[in-house]
Amino acid sequence: MHNWLRRIKELRRYPSLAAGLILMLLLVAMALYPVVAIPYSEAILLWRGGPGMWEDNPKTAQPVWTDWFTSDRLPRTIIVTRDDGTMTAEPIGDDMKQVEIVLPFRYDYDRFPSELTLRTGVAGLEDFAVISVYWRSSTGELITLQENRRISASYTYRISQDADLRNRLQGLPHRMLFVDPQNREVSLKGDYELIVNAELREGEELDATLLAYGQIHGPAGTDHRRRDLMVALLWGAPIGLLFGVLAAIGAQVSTFILGGIGTWFGGKTDAVFQRLVELTMILPMLPILIVFGHFYTTSIWVMLGLIIALNVFSASMKVYRAMFLQAKEAPYFEAAQAYGAGSWRMIFRYLLPRLLPVLLPQFVLVIPSFVFLEASLAVLGLGDPSLPTWGKIIYDARANDALLLGQYYWVLQPAALLMWTGISFALVGYTLDRIFNPRLRTV
Repeated sequence: MHNWLRRIKELRRYPSLAAGLILMLLLVAMALYPVVAIPYSEAILLWRGGPGMWEDNPKTAQPVWTDWFTSDRLPRTIIVTRDDGTMTAEPIGDDMKQVEIVLPFRYDYDRFPSELTLRTGVAGLEDFAVISVYWRSSTGELITLQENRRISASYTYRISQDADLRNRLQGLPHRMLFVDPQNREVSLKGDYELIVNAELREGEELDATLLAYGQIHGPAGTDHRRRDLMVALLWGAPIGLLFGVLAAIGAQVSTFILGGIGTWFGGKTDAVFQRLVELTMILPMLPILIVFGHFYTTSIWVMLGLIIALNVFSASMKVYRAMFLQAKEAPYFEAAQAYGAGSWRMIFRYLLPRLLPVLLPQFVLVIPSFVFLEASLAVLGLGDPSLPTWGKIIYDARANDALLLGQYYWVLQPAALLMWTGISFALVGYTLDRIFNPRLRTV
């Protein structure tokens, strides 16, 4: 006990340990937050992204903090509903009426929107309705976007993808509708209106919503499916840490215990354990995991079990064996045996606790390696598709050429969190190793 207290007091001599513990506590807090704030079932539903779940988010939008590093004010998403504008209705005979919805908004950003979309719906529609869509720029110019279009009860007009409008405007609609006539490289700030006219029957009601998608969104940005990356970044922490901790417990602790058992009993038991270690050392673990994932399953928990099985008889057992051989020669082992202590009591009461301080640093150091392994499998396309993880974010970014398109945030954010995990555990692990390993301890 006195020896343990002395070593705990020594912790104050290592500022790297304090820094590592602070980083680790912040990481743990980040891992606990989504468990409370975003229930697991909700997170899975959000990540899978059901129909219409993320439709109000822009595609591949940068995080809002990127606006701090630009001289221009980047556009946010603008959503204008019928309640934000005005609606008028005039009868036109034969139980018909002319309905007009005006959706006004002010545009104060230096760059152009990423997309323009109009969503309309007609409640109580019996057959079809005819609508026309117009755009009034901040200069007062009225531009016809679409005229006399037959629509069903629900209709989405993707203005940015209208090829005819693009030819008429001689450029991307979401850019040309906001362009400054004096300088076509910048947007023209001011008040704009989208006007929707429809011919409806009595009893039918028109609804309209304009979406001017921005270039930045949320603290983490969005991906190619409009999903908010903050969901995966937050939930990637508990999933990654849980995977790493369980793998470390299953592999390192079992290796430590089996190493002690084999060393104490010696003979055939020790020989069998050492042959298994040598066999495991020559097995290529990553190719085995890749083949397993391709032909069997990519379930993260099945992969976890396979990783533990491949690491039980790891090379660490030889290191522990050498320490156990030296430790078992201590005089008090002979004294304990003289008092009648059995082999299992000798192992679990005397031998393993004597070298437990050596296991602690190795246990801490191996956790991030398993976190990286899970991320590596996901980057290779072998991650669990149902789980939002850091590796899955990087895989999606690579599959959609994020770096080639300048969408660096998509890769850098999960990579930074992986680095954060590695640095925090490394600072704590190497400091503990320096304290508890007599060969590394300094005066």
